[in-house]
Amino acid sequence: MRVGNMVLNTAVRPLMAATLLSLMCQLAVAATTGQPVPDLMEVAASADVRATSAVQLAVTRAGDRLVSVGPRGTVLLSDDGGKTWRQAGSVPSSVALTAVCFVNDKLGWAVGHSGIVLHSRDGGETWVRQLEGRQAAQQVLEEAKALEATGREGAERLLRDAQRMVEDGPDKPLLSVSFTNERRGYAVGAYGLALATEDGGQSWQAFMARLPNPRGKHLYQIRADGARLLVSGEQGALFRSDDAGLSFAEVRTPYPGTFFGALSLAEDTVLAYGLRGNVWRSGDGGTAWTQIALDHDITITSGVRLKDGAVVLADESGRLLRSDDQGRSFSALKAKAPNAVTALVQIDDGALVMSGARGLSRVDAAQLVVTENQ
Repeated sequence: MRVGNMVLNTAVRPLMAATLLSLMCQLAVAATTGQPVPDLMEVAASADVRATSAVQLAVTRAGDRLVSVGPRGTVLLSDDGGKTWRQAGSVPSSVALTAVCFVNDKLGWAVGHSGIVLHSRDGGETWVRQLEGRQAAQQVLEEAKALEATGREGAERLLRDAQRMVEDGPDKPLLSVSFTNERRGYAVGAYGLALATEDGGQSWQAFMARLPNPRGKHLYQIRADGARLLVSGEQGALFRSDDAGLSFAEVRTPYPGTFFGALSLAEDTVLAYGLRGNVWRSGDGGTAWTQIALDHDITITSGVRLKDGAVVLADESGRLLRSDDQGRSFSALKAKAPNAVTALVQIDDGALVMSGARGLSRVDAAQLVVTENQ
């Protein structure tokens, strides 16, 4: 499947179906009426009574509130632990939002298609745009020019790639966002797009050249935990920084396929997961890896570490897998999501709230344990 000039992995298809359908409808209308297709970055998200049962691409906590994002600029809020949802009051753009994070009950960021970054200061009720794809491409170009001026090896190639990104326009989606505090944050996406901010998103700088990613592999997730960053992506891409992103090292694994995410479980324990049920574990910071056997080869789409230290992974079928031994083995839970899961978050009462292909769902804490008769 191709969106613009971005080839999407088959595992991403369910997550983008609603976005593509919306775009196709707009193109069909434009072709019939002769009217131009509206720039979705400039069109505010509209109210939709069906939003709570439609595709949602990510969910996170904002204090006691839950915030979920999805296609057409949809932002949903829940103040009762995911039992009921309502649409946010004001979102300035209608592009698909792919990821969201909050550092407290008020301050949050969402990213998505067309390189957009949105910011909320009131727990997700209202949003403002901080960045879009043209500005992001310009930052990539500035990074490349600065490197060329220093005579860095390979800078000419970086400059050519950056100039091509500027010429392409705002078509590179951001796919993940992570903030460590109110000022420091990171966003990554297609074609190796990688941006960082030190002022809460008022300004962004590219850090693509710091990643050992010369082929521009798509980056599906970034997790920030203090000074440690973990970036995962297609074709075995896995990168780690221990200095808040000043430098990155490639983490080599025996698996050449896509990683949709990775979890740091302890100081030197990393669990990476992705296509066809691939789960790989390293207990020494990424030097040696062991493949974790699962009973199905269904793509693992998301994972979370629970408050009790257990790990839960979710796959494309909605199945939930739990590990109580730091990711060395997994057992399927009886409880499952009603559809493909895109993100997981645990709330204070121990329940797991999930975004997915048909909206939001919730699994109570009592259902997250492995019983002997499973």
